[in-house]
Amino acid sequence: MDRREIVESVVVDRTERQLPANWMLQHPKYQELMSLDVGDSAQVYTAFLVYLDLSEVRQWSEVTSRGSSELQLVFLEGREREGELAQVILPLPAHRALSHRWVRSMLRREHSEGLAASMLLCAVASDSSLVYQRLSPGLLTPDPPVAIEDQGRRQHRKRRLR
Repeated sequence: MDRREIVESVVVDRTERQLPANWMLQHPKYQELMSLDVGDSAQVYTAFLVYLDLSEVRQWSEVTSRGSSELQLVFLEGREREGELAQVILPLPAHRALSHRWVRSMLRREHSEGLAASMLLCAVASDSSLVYQRLSPGLLTPDPPVAIEDQGRRQHRKRRLR
């Protein structure tokens, strides 16, 4: 290979790997979210990141979006596994302040529309890290730990072996 061929192959490799700088703006789902008549562009961006996480990383099925122009929010709905009930996801930027009253009103609104009584809140940080938290009215008792007795026995065995 002569020098010209090497330079051309490097240029081709670089152009194939690079996405356009505004690839997100051209994504069909981002354009769909922008058309939902929600004025808060930060919440639309957050909803897009959560959509990508649910559909591409976590492999949820039937992830759809709906907007509320009254609340200026984007909601996502999806199924974690085929055949399960659809879950409502509320994506919000992590810097957004929430009150108990506001969360209760969101849960009441979703329940009155015939959807599940609980929803997933997804807080998205400025570095695009996501944290999911299930919100539900009232207190939920946690599932009991699996084989807690076995864990205690294992710890005693480890101590004896040392």
